[in-house]
Amino acid sequence: MDIDIYSGFFSLKSDKMEKTMLEKIRETAAFIRNEVGEMPCIAVILGTGLGDLVNHIEIKKELSYKDIPNFPVSTVEGHSGKLIFGNLGGKYIMAMQGRFHYYEGYDMKQVTFPVRVMKELGVEKLFVSNAAGGMNKEFRVGDVMVITDHINLFPENPLRGKNFEELGPRFPAMTEAYSSGLIMMADDIAREQGIRLMHGVYVGTPGPTFETPAEYEYFRVIGGDAVGMSTVPEVIVANHAGMMVFGISVITDLGGKDIKEVPTHEEVQKAAVKAQPVMTGIIKEMLARI
Repeated sequence: MDIDIYSGFFSLKSDKMEKTMLEKIRETAAFIRNEVGEMPCIAVILGTGLGDLVNHIEIKKELSYKDIPNFPVSTVEGHSGKLIFGNLGGKYIMAMQGRFHYYEGYDMKQVTFPVRVMKELGVEKLFVSNAAGGMNKEFRVGDVMVITDHINLFPENPLRGKNFEELGPRFPAMTEAYSSGLIMMADDIAREQGIRLMHGVYVGTPGPTFETPAEYEYFRVIGGDAVGMSTVPEVIVANHAGMMVFGISVITDLGGKDIKEVPTHEEVQKAAVKAQPVMTGIIKEMLARI
């Protein structure tokens, strides 16, 4: 009986914690609606060194993360920490200029909290971008890779814990985590514009260390083409919430047993900045066609 009481106590405690999270989602969404007004149905998350897309947005309103109730604040160089609303490619969108990472010390529910808020605000399509290291032998630094699938190597899943139907099903399918229709659209644009657009599987790892040569080889052997420290948790939660997802990576460095260069965060940022025009052009045209 003691075990039953003990288990029940923790069940009740878990319920209370999760209900508090739901309250925070709704509180944050209400604040943003009050500050911004009209809400978009498309959102974009911009990763390391890829914030230049914001310069192409006709901005109507921007909010600093530190001013948004319950929002984490990014601690990583290259992540500005603003939620931006405006027009891009003829569509009204929301853009996260900077994201949150597991390696910063946040738990998975904090990392993915903005995606939960997006869903509460009515977002139906989510575009995610990142800088990634490449292990596909066909890749070159500066390539842009459409994410066709991912391998989750994070030690924690953002859906771990009691599930609430308000957020999504207990066991969401991940068969098409990245929308095949949006991938086809990106391919059409690349062909029309003569863009070298690669496809690949993104491996999500906790970081913050860059990968060893042996780890790069391991990721390649298990089916990965590029590796990074973000994106996967956000995509899992977006699928759980019923959003369509498009993912894109800029290959900022290469790794493997035959690669001797030592990557640094500064070099990753520089490579990402150089590749920004291609990524920006693809996303702008995709938005125009949606």
